[in-house]
Formats: sequence, structure tokens, C-alpha cells
Amino acid sequence: MNLSNLTPATGSVKTRKRIGRGTGSGLGGTSTKGHKGQKSRAGYSKKIGFEGGQMPIQRRLPKFGFKNVNRVEYKAINLDTLDALATSQNLTKIGLTELRSAGFISKTTLVKILAKGALSTKIDVEANAFSKAAEDAIVAAGGTVVKL
Repeated sequence: MNLSNLTPATGSVKTRKRIGRGTGSGLGGTSTKGHKGQKSRAGYSKKIGFEGGQMPIQRRLPKFGFKNVNRVEYKAINLDTLDALATSQNLTKIGLTELRSAGFISKTTLVKILAKGALSTKIDVEANAFSKAAEDAIVAAGGTVVKL
């Protein structure tokens, strides 16, 4: 076996349909477009959402919803996650760089600390936002809270 005698598997390669090449080809004349009508003409392209004259779905359904342009999206990280990270890597200060290197967040992510779980060690935490209960739990454990 070499490159000169390789062929595709039988039935895997089809010849393309050459339309508009005369009546002898069987695909001449109207070139598979049928007789007359808008779709048979040159330059025809259907508009996006066109349903043959029927009222399109985007006009049948009512508008709904609201997109708040001022919304700030936070990645929620719980106290039990911070505690596990601090004990596994022996950390006393956890900020965005530590969370990024541990794989919890990406470069542009904003972080909010939530109060699920408990802290067993004193940790100084830096984040973009804190829930009131999480802030109280960190201070109660002897740590400090820094809002960025």
C-alpha cells in the first residue's frame, strides 16, 4: 500500500450536481428551480425570518423581558470553599490572585463572598463584595475583610 493507490471508501464520495448545463444533462432548462415565481429568478434571497407571507413568529409573539444594562455579575464563592483553600495551601490571606491561581475565577471575574459553611481558621479576605453574614463570620473568626 502506498499513496498512489489509496482511494476513498465506496459510497463516501459523490459527484456534485452540475445544473444548467443543457437539456442532455437532465438538469438544464430551469436548472432545478421549477417554472416562474420569485424563487426561480436571479438574485433571489429569502429575508431572515420570512415564512412565505405568513405572519412571522417574531411578529406573532409579544415583546417581553428587560435587560438591565447596569447589572453587575459576581461569581459567588462560599466560606467553606475559602476554608478548604486556606487549609489545603496553608494560606492566611486570600485575594483574587489566590482564587485565580486555584482555578476558581478568570482574569476579569468579580467575586462576592457568601456565608455558606464556616471558617475554622483566621483568614484575611479580599474580594469585590461580601454578604453581611459572610463579613460577620470572617470577622468573628479573627480575620479581616477588604473590599476592592
